[in-house]
Amino acid sequence: MTPEATLPDGAQPAPARTLDSSDYKTLALSALGGTLEFYDFVIYVFFATVLGALFFPVDMPDWLRQLQTFGIFAAGYLARPVGGIVIAHFGDIFGRKRMFTLSIFLMAAPTLVIGLLPTYASIGVAAPLLLLLMRVLQGAAIGGEMPGAWVFVGEHVPAKRYGFGIGMLTSGITGGILLGSLIAVAINRHYSPDQVSDFAWRIPFVLGGVFGLVSVYLRRFLHETPVFKELAGRRSVARELPLRTVLREHRLACVYVALLTWVLSAAIVVVVLYTPTYLQKVHHIPAALSLEANALATLTLTLGCMLAGWASDRVGTRTVMLVGWGGLFATAYLFYTGLPGTPATLFWHYGLVGLFVGTIATVPIAGVRAFPAPVRFTGLSFAYNMSYAVFGGLTPVILTLWLQHDTMAPAHYVAVLAALGILLAFLPLAVRGHAMRDGAAPAGRATMSR
Repeated sequence: MTPEATLPDGAQPAPARTLDSSDYKTLALSALGGTLEFYDFVIYVFFATVLGALFFPVDMPDWLRQLQTFGIFAAGYLARPVGGIVIAHFGDIFGRKRMFTLSIFLMAAPTLVIGLLPTYASIGVAAPLLLLLMRVLQGAAIGGEMPGAWVFVGEHVPAKRYGFGIGMLTSGITGGILLGSLIAVAINRHYSPDQVSDFAWRIPFVLGGVFGLVSVYLRRFLHETPVFKELAGRRSVARELPLRTVLREHRLACVYVALLTWVLSAAIVVVVLYTPTYLQKVHHIPAALSLEANALATLTLTLGCMLAGWASDRVGTRTVMLVGWGGLFATAYLFYTGLPGTPATLFWHYGLVGLFVGTIATVPIAGVRAFPAPVRFTGLSFAYNMSYAVFGGLTPVILTLWLQHDTMAPAHYVAVLAALGILLAFLPLAVRGHAMRDGAAPAGRATMSR
């Protein structure tokens, strides 16, 4: 079936259009908000050691303090499904824009509060409890932000630039990790350890909160998606609990998106978030060098997301998945077997594997169109967040235990999940999905051979 062919119901597809100034504004504001929101979520991990010393008793064993600190970090992951389902539920009923704005507010406000919280020395056990509460709110926010952002942009951009739009947005979201890494490097280079513990650790949280609140204001200038307007005009907005519809009619799509998310979580959590600590603990690479190499890998990841989205529109999502996940399989072994190597090889290999991590952009490209418009937000949010909560939270534990027996555990784990990504590329949902608008050709139908 070609894009120009007559549809089964006799309707003709809407004429193709190109990106206009309104689309670029939508992409820019969505990506900026995603960058700042993901920065707010991950900045915690870059200052986990300092937070552990400040928010727990000084006489607590170091291992227990770190365990509880990372336990609070993990609470953010566990809160993702709840926040995602609730925000997505109202997004499918009342509109994408309202929930899209609410999610960034729910992230910015707790981040600002963390930067202003009194420590254990001032208020005792209330300090870690308040920190836990803020992390839970952040997790709920990020659970609604990422699926909401993907749906918002996917329903706005022209069909022929669908992959590019989502790829650009994903690059903006991952840019939040890069921003967090660069801020952490700058704080630790500019201030002494005593100054960081005294006051400087608060700077990145306060900045994140303030900039996040600015993004809340800027998102007021976004418009509701054309898709939701059409649904509301025809009164096709979900009439029952959207999650009930998803679980009854779209179980296969949920499983598919959940498995894709497992692949995504392995790439992000292992290669980007876990590896700097691995480099320091296992291969005794200096912290500054590890963080700088990680910043380069995160930069190439951001570029890789753009490339994956652009290529998806031209050669098809399946082809991008096969090349991208295959490249991640190969470069993961290249990187981890070459450690510790020299600084030059560390940067070169880490940057290369980071580029192929950018294949994660194919996850929302396939995931958004896996569900019909009336329950799209809920379906994507449920499958994505449930999977990320389980696998994103368990991955560091699995690797920590696995490393006791094999120092190549990160490479094996990433390679196994990259192989799963290759297998998922052969399933029909990789190239075929629901139309962004009713009356348009189903997404990917014209390029099923891809």
